[in-house]
Amino acid sequence: QVQLVESGGGLVQAGASLRLSCAASGRANKRKPMGWFRQAPGKEREFVAVFSWSGDRTYYADSVKGRFTISRDNAKDTIALQMNSLRPEDTAVYYCGVLGTSEYDNPRAYDHWGKGTLVTVSS
Repeated sequence: QVQLVESGGGLVQAGASLRLSCAASGRANKRKPMGWFRQAPGKEREFVAVFSWSGDRTYYADSVKGRFTISRDNAKDTIALQMNSLRPEDTAVYYCGVLGTSEYDNPRAYDHWGKGTLVTVSS
């Protein structure tokens, strides 16, 4: 059974940084890419960042390009999201997921999700 556990969320002021982590376990196919989504109160879950299926590229939402960086540790089957220059509009629950198709920015394309970690950015 695949399990994803996110950690690293918290309350920070605008301009600060946070690093989120996602640890996977039970994955039979570790070649499936992992990525990050977020969901703010009253809004739909939106794409943040993901690795390509080939593993040599990364994709980011326009709203986080240049501020967020996704990374991974294949040996530990974990991914991380370094978030810099945080803004109040980054406030959301951040989820990691396992991509099942090529539609990396569609939450329905993800097979498994963690329970999320809350990031709150105050102005």
